Amino acid sequence: MDTTALQSPNAIRELIRHGDWQKPTSGLANGFIQANLAVLPKEMAFEFLLFCQRNPKFCPLIDVTEAGSFAPALSAPTADLRTDLPKYRVFRNGILTEERNQINDLWTDDMVGFLIGCSFTFEEALSNNAIPIRHNEEHCNVPMYKTSIPAVKAGRFEGPTVVSMRPMPEKDVIRAIQVTSRFPSVHGAPVHIGNPEGIGIHNLSQPDFGDRVTIKEGEVPVFWACGVTPQAIAMHVKPEIMITHAPGHMFITDLKTEEISVI
Repeated sequence: MDTTALQSPNAIRELIRHGDWQKPTSGLANGFIQANLAVLPKEMAFEFLLFCQRNPKFCPLIDVTEAGSFAPALSAPTADLRTDLPKYRVFRNGILTEERNQINDLWTDDMVGFLIGCSFTFEEALSNNAIPIRHNEEHCNVPMYKTSIPAVKAGRFEGPTVVSMRPMPEKDVIRAIQVTSRFPSVHGAPVHIGNPEGIGIHNLSQPDFGDRVTIKEGEVPVFWACGVTPQAIAMHVKPEIMITHAPGHMFITDLKTEEISVI
């Protein structure tokens, strides 16, 4: 596979659309924004939009489709949200019923797609500052955990928030805060550093989503707000149907990271 092609959002989406990339997207499309996906019927869309606005750290909105449209007009107008993510999850009445590689047959005329900023976007900046990205080093998915931090309620939507975790040497923590603070549209600075029990996480070796990673001696776990939060909310609120990305399997937009960075 031509690795240079993996830097073009359109080329990556084409690989995904044809089933040639079904893995997590961390490390792909450096310089472009990656996004989480949540799809709901129009009847629930306003409440979810309000939920995102009230919880911008965990659900920073990148784009919202018109009802029935599967093309995200602002972030990738030629893309197809039904086919252009490596893996989807389908929740029915709060239960994860299946994972699949396309959702053509589930997308109805009243579906609304929400693209939510993803912390994979700022990982290139961390790497450029010699801060380790352990899940990339170990070729696995980033570990994610449900927390005791409650989301701000909006209509029917309420429940626990989710964080992603990246371990790093203690000397790198301040720089990681400085680097990621420049990207508020993709979760920005960490929400918690060290002591996982302080946010309700009792066992780092058992993530609720993603994979376990090695935490080396002298390293500190650093936690960022995570766009998998809507999946935890789906399990809590139990909407009749909610479609999301599978954790770690993001949508690659055409938007450049520099467009959302804060100097």
